[in-house]
Amino acid sequence: MTPAHTRYCLILAGLFSLWWIWLAIAPLHRADWLLENVLVILFAGLLVWSYRRLPLSRVSYSLIFVFLCLHVVGSHYTYAEVPYDDWVRSLTGGSLNEALGWERNHFDRAIHFTYGLLLAYPIREVFLRIAEVRGFWGYFLPLEFTMATSMLYELIEWGAAEVFGGELGMAYLGTQGDIWDAHKDMLLASIGAAVAMALTALLNARLQRDFAREWADSLRVKGRQPLGEVEIARMLEEGDG
Repeated sequence: MTPAHTRYCLILAGLFSLWWIWLAIAPLHRADWLLENVLVILFAGLLVWSYRRLPLSRVSYSLIFVFLCLHVVGSHYTYAEVPYDDWVRSLTGGSLNEALGWERNHFDRAIHFTYGLLLAYPIREVFLRIAEVRGFWGYFLPLEFTMATSMLYELIEWGAAEVFGGELGMAYLGTQGDIWDAHKDMLLASIGAAVAMALTALLNARLQRDFAREWADSLRVKGRQPLGEVEIARMLEEGDG
């Protein structure tokens, strides 16, 4: 990697570390903060470990940085109690919730949306560079992966709520009495990823000369023979031979 790229990543890492330490001081609910930060620590470790093997672009690292910073805010207050409406009121004199007719705290909804919006592009970069996907699949698979991981996170939340129970379980789950909370969260993550991939596709369509050809080629049938039992029979014949 170029020195400029490494320096940029170190600056992001330093800024995030300072932000994380600051918001680690006296969180609203320490136990919930610990639960919320387990995945952050694991993800940060993965980014450090993969830097030499698969360094991402500065665009991807910037998007990841913004998302993690937003998540850390949610973990400091717990998502259901982030006082964003008080912040808006102090800046504008008006209530965002009242203006939009909201009756609940929607910070968690915003973060699920930004999960798809901000992380779909880094996911796409990984797919392109490891799986070498092209055309349609270079946009669909990041969307699909975002939807799958969003569903997995909702299952983790449910499992944690079942294991810990009580106030800690409810604080981590953060449904705020909405029985469709998990469904709405997954939908918003999916919409965010769809928006990100649509914008990426529009940009590539404008800048990439062979965009249409690559897209069409990605949907072309590569193997004329069916798989399944036909492929099993072929492998058995090769094994016998």
